[in-house]
Amino acid sequence: MDARYLILDKNEIPSPSLIVFEELLLKNLDKMIEIAGTPDRLRPHCKTHKMREVIELEMKLGIRKHKAATLAEAEMLALAGVCDVFLAYNLVGPNISRAVKFLERFPQVTLGVTCDHPAPLATLSSAVNAAEKRIDVFLDIDSGQHRTGVPVGEQAKELYRKISSSPGINAAGIHLYDGQNHQKELNDRTQAVMSIWQQVASFRDELLAAGLAVPKIVCGGTGSFPVFAKIDDSSIELSPGTCVFHDIGYSELFPDLEFVPAQMILTRVISRPADDLMTLDLGYKACAADRPAGRRLFFPELPDAEEALQNEEHLVLRTPLAKDFEPGDALLAVARHACPTSAMYQHAYVIRNGKQVGLWNVVARDRQLTI
Repeated sequence: MDARYLILDKNEIPSPSLIVFEELLLKNLDKMIEIAGTPDRLRPHCKTHKMREVIELEMKLGIRKHKAATLAEAEMLALAGVCDVFLAYNLVGPNISRAVKFLERFPQVTLGVTCDHPAPLATLSSAVNAAEKRIDVFLDIDSGQHRTGVPVGEQAKELYRKISSSPGINAAGIHLYDGQNHQKELNDRTQAVMSIWQQVASFRDELLAAGLAVPKIVCGGTGSFPVFAKIDDSSIELSPGTCVFHDIGYSELFPDLEFVPAQMILTRVISRPADDLMTLDLGYKACAADRPAGRRLFFPELPDAEEALQNEEHLVLRTPLAKDFEPGDALLAVARHACPTSAMYQHAYVIRNGKQVGLWNVVARDRQLTI
C-alpha cells in the first residue's frame, strides 16, 4: 500500500467509513491554485465534499469565492464565512422563497443563482424585490450538454436583457459549464473547450456592445478548468470540484490532471466464501452507484480484483489473493465517483501523518439545514 495512505490504527475506525487524508487534500488544493495561477481566479464547487472544514482550508489559501448546487451547500458556505456564494442552479418553486430567506439571514453574503427561462426569473424578481433585497443572476448557457441552459443566440440575448432589467436582480454574467467534454486526450479536450469559449466570448462581446454589463463568466469543471485557466480574460472564474478529493473515474478520464485521491473508504472482510472470493462490508449504500455494477471501486492493494457482486451492504470480490485475507482484515477502496460517495456519510475520519486527528461532518449532505 502507498505510504501516503498509512493509517496506524485502523481498529479505532468502524467500517465502512469515509476517510480523508489531509496532506493529500492540501496538495490537491495547492495544485488547483497553481493551475489557476492565483486563488482569486477560483470559484471551486463544494458539491464534492460538502464539508465546512474543507472550505476553511480553502479560505486560508486565499480562495474567497465558492460555488454550490443546493441551498444547504450555500448555507454551509455562509456559515463558514464565505461572502460570495454562487448557487449554480435554476431556482423554482419553494426554493425561490428559501433564497429570499437566505438573503435575509445572511445580509453580508452576495448570493448568485442561474437562470435559463423568463418565467422563474419573473417569480424570483418579484419575491426578491418585495423583500427589498437583491440577488445576482447568471445566464446559464447550454454549451452542448443539453442539461440546462440556453444556447448562444437571440433567445439567450433576450433573456439576458430581461435579467438586466428585472427589479431586485443584478445581471452577474454567464455560467459556462461544459460537462460533456470528457475527451481523454488533452489536445482534443482543449480544442473542444476553446471552440465553446470562442462562441461565448463573442456572445459576451455582443452583450457589451448592446450596453449590457457582463461582469463574470464562471467556466468549466474539473476536466476543463486547466484549459480555461490558460485564457487571458479578466472575467473568467474557474470552478473545478472533484479535484479537491479526486477519484479513480477522473484519474482514468483525465490522465493529464496531476491530482491524487485524498478520499477513500475503509472497509473490512466479513466473509470468505471461497479461496478466490472475499466479501466486504461495502455495499452500494456506502459508495456511489452511478457507475455500472462492477466498476464502482478500486482497491490499491488488489488492483486486479473483480467486483463480482454488490448488494446494499455487501461487496464480493473475486481475486486469487482472497486466500491471504481473513474476516476482520481492513482494506482501503477508492470510489470511482467521489462526489456522491461523500454524501453517503455523516462524517469523515481525518488522517494526518497516519493518525486519526478528527471527524469532519458532511454538513451539506442534507437538502435542508435551517432554511
